Amino acid sequence: MKTPGGPDAAKRRAGEHAAELVTDGDTVGLGTGSTAAHAIRALGRAVDDGLDVRGVATSYASRDLAREVGIPLVGLDGVERLDIAIDGADQVSDELALIKGGGAAHAREKVVDAAAERFVVVADPSKEAATLDRPVPVEVLPDARATVQRAIRDLDGTPTLRTGKGKDGPVVTDNGNLVLDCAFGAIGTPDALATDLATIPGVVAHGLFVGLADEVHVGTADGVTVRS
Repeated sequence: MKTPGGPDAAKRRAGEHAAELVTDGDTVGLGTGSTAAHAIRALGRAVDDGLDVRGVATSYASRDLAREVGIPLVGLDGVERLDIAIDGADQVSDELALIKGGGAAHAREKVVDAAAERFVVVADPSKEAATLDRPVPVEVLPDARATVQRAIRDLDGTPTLRTGKGKDGPVVTDNGNLVLDCAFGAIGTPDALATDLATIPGVVAHGLFVGLADEVHVGTADGVTVRS
C-alpha cells in the first residue's frame, strides 16, 4: 500500500541531501521508493563526476535505476561491510520508529538497512507522525496466509491481502510471497508489536523498523531538517 507522500521537490531535497553523506570508496545500500530514487539519481551524477562507490540494491526497482544511472552494483553477500544505507519510509514516529513496505520491498530493505553502519531515512513531512498508526505490511509465505491472518487477528489487528493494480490477484513480492496490510490503530509500543509479528510462523518479514534508523532527513519547502 504505497503512500502518495508530499511534493516531489521535498522528496528530492531529502534524497539529495542524504546522498551527500556518501564518500569515496563507500558501499551504499540503495533503498526503494520515490524519495530513495532521488538519492540514487544523485549518486549516479556523483559517479559520473568521479565518485568511487558500490551499491547494494534492495529491490528490482532500485537495481534497475542504479544500473540506469551508472552505479556499480554488488550483492550483499559479496561485501565485507556496508558503510551507509539510504532508504525511505511510509511513516516515521517521533522516536524514529518506522513503518515500511509500501512498495512490498521491506524484507530485503530490512536486511540491507540493518547491515549498514549508518542507516539514513529520507522522507517528506507527510510521513512524520507522533505515533505510528498506518497499517503494517507483513510479507507471508503463500501457504501460511490463513494461519498468519488468524494470528494477526489474535493480536487485535485487521489483516487485508494486498491486491495488484492493473492486474488480477494479489501483489507478489520480489521473493515470491504475499503481503498482508495489517491495521492495529495507534501503535504505542512498536517494539513489542515487532516482536509479536516476528514470532508468527509463516511471516517472512514485517514493516516495523524499530531501533534501526540513525537519522532522518526530512525535505521541506525550503530545505532539509535532520533528526537523530
